[in-house]
Amino acid sequence: AFQDDSAEFSAEDVEGIVRSAIHNSLNAHEYNSKKVNEWTNSIVQNCLKDLQALARPFKYIITCIIMQKTGAGLNSTTSMHWDVSKDGHCKVPWENPTMHCIVSVYGLSVNIDDPQDIDM
Repeated sequence: AFQDDSAEFSAEDVEGIVRSAIHNSLNAHEYNSKKVNEWTNSIVQNCLKDLQALARPFKYIITCIIMQKTGAGLNSTTSMHWDVSKDGHCKVPWENPTMHCIVSVYGLSVNIDDPQDIDM
């Protein structure tokens, strides 16, 4: 086959990258509504930079939700129509005493199984 093991979506690798990005952006902070946009942008950009550095054949979609802890509920769901053997998803929840954070990463394979499938 044209693809190799490095072309597989590794939820473990992605989770490590996401946890690092969250830790670097939020670990020492209490919730502050004026900082949420800065934090979410930082988390998403750092995840994307580190995922691209893996040099794996994926397009990535990253979402980040930060919510103040007030006792209110937060429900999130996702539905995908994709190739389960190539594409992948990783959701990483995180919290501290003042906020919740959920980062989701979707990896969409751009790998070609057969070189003859490439349009030239």
